[in-house]
Amino acid sequence: MISAQLAISKARRDLTLGAIVRWAMIAAAVAALMMQPLIDGAGVIGVSILFGVGALWMVLSFRSMRGSRVAADSSTFIAAGQFELAERSIAEALDSFSIFRSVKLLSLHHLAALRHAQNRWQDSALLCQAVLMQKPRTTSGLDRSSRLLLADSLLELGDLRGVHENLVRLYNQRLTLREALNLLVVQQDYLARISAWEPMLWQVNTKVQMAELLPTLQSARTQALMALAAKNTGRLDWFDWLRKRVELLIDVQHLCADRPMLSELWKQ
Repeated sequence: MISAQLAISKARRDLTLGAIVRWAMIAAAVAALMMQPLIDGAGVIGVSILFGVGALWMVLSFRSMRGSRVAADSSTFIAAGQFELAERSIAEALDSFSIFRSVKLLSLHHLAALRHAQNRWQDSALLCQAVLMQKPRTTSGLDRSSRLLLADSLLELGDLRGVHENLVRLYNQRLTLREALNLLVVQQDYLARISAWEPMLWQVNTKVQMAELLPTLQSARTQALMALAAKNTGRLDWFDWLRKRVELLIDVQHLCADRPMLSELWKQ
């Protein structure tokens, strides 16, 4: 099993090395262009240097793309529950050299997702924090997905302040449907833990429709939390309707074992 600290250390080292290589190639190309008008007969040398830099860039880019494909395979393995294959793919991606920082950050993110799936919340949080410290571009989506994963891991660790800080940063961002669904799951769980019952039922119709798109366990838990909010705010029509929907989805004993606060819904 890959240590979170070791993975972070490897990624940081490779990010630094990749930056050095990129800047060295750029400097070599600029120097080759500048030396041609200044030195007689330097044209052939300059062209040779440019071709050499271009060839090296293509080779390293190909290796980086291969590492990116290997890292991407791990997400499929995680979704299928094949954690050993995912671990192997991520380890291979972390060990390979890449001149593109996105490959290493994506490998760390996938390792965080794997640790999250394994309920290793502390490791998942550390890896997500390492990714966010590198400030990935928001356009890539890696910032949002890592922040959502971090918020969920911190929620499991009981760090409610950390959850709030990460959720606030997500509210003003444009999310994909998948990200919005994940945000709903974390948000409802967080609000229930701080007993913010009223906000949990804002736009309740929309939230119920979104919950229907979630995997069974997450859907049942989210709707059960809304049923608990309805009970605590005196909206008994919603309470009864949501509770019955949850009972159709999942064994409520399993759900209450996962979130003990929900046992209040089925008290005699």
